[in-house]
Amino acid sequence: MANKFTNRSYQSELMDNPDIPRDLLYRNLRELDFLNRYTFGHQLSISAIEKLITANNGPIHIVDLGCGSGDTLKQMARWARKKQIHARFTGIDSNPDTIAYLREHCREYPEVKGIDTTYQEYLSTSEEVDIYHCSLFTHHLENQELIELFSHFNKYPRIGFVISDILRSPFAYYGSKILTRLGNGTSLARHDGPVSVLKGFRIREIRDLLAKAEISDYELRTAMGFRFILSGRSNGKKTSDD
Repeated sequence: MANKFTNRSYQSELMDNPDIPRDLLYRNLRELDFLNRYTFGHQLSISAIEKLITANNGPIHIVDLGCGSGDTLKQMARWARKKQIHARFTGIDSNPDTIAYLREHCREYPEVKGIDTTYQEYLSTSEEVDIYHCSLFTHHLENQELIELFSHFNKYPRIGFVISDILRSPFAYYGSKILTRLGNGTSLARHDGPVSVLKGFRIREIRDLLAKAEISDYELRTAMGFRFILSGRSNGKKTSDD
């Protein structure tokens, strides 16, 4: 059984299917929102972003790749309003139904917009971005795709990037199996939860991918909820390396 956790899995997740019935998709989005809120996923991301910005940054544009329901962007918008930070937020997701949910979910936050497109198509645009954010998104990508994505993060955003995702371990895998069943999770959650763990990362793997993308200015640490939080500055302006 130990071999199951030795290397990253590339097994497909049901969430990646573009033909998910809308009601099932929306139930799963609410499950993910609950998970993020009660494992402090939103706060992890916001705290990391807050460390990247300074008073001299001016208005900022934060782009969330694989944005899901937009709940993270809503929490970021609340934070920016409270801190009186002039910010706008863009969520990117390839599923039009997901973006439709985001637009309704964030209707009271005009500074949040959603675009239904692939992350590759968005990265090919010339829109100026200050900070890229990914939460529970990077595990969907293969290693070479991640190297290319990290290289983009190193070159193009004005400030940097923040990534939060899953750490791969037997404890996380079996914990996910138990929790999605005890919590009466949807069929998507029961399938994708454990699969997501197998597609997740070990810390050394993340460091290796960052090195291949020639990123040296970053902070990386483990967090509750079987997660890691990674933040970095673009263009190699080194301030810390953990």
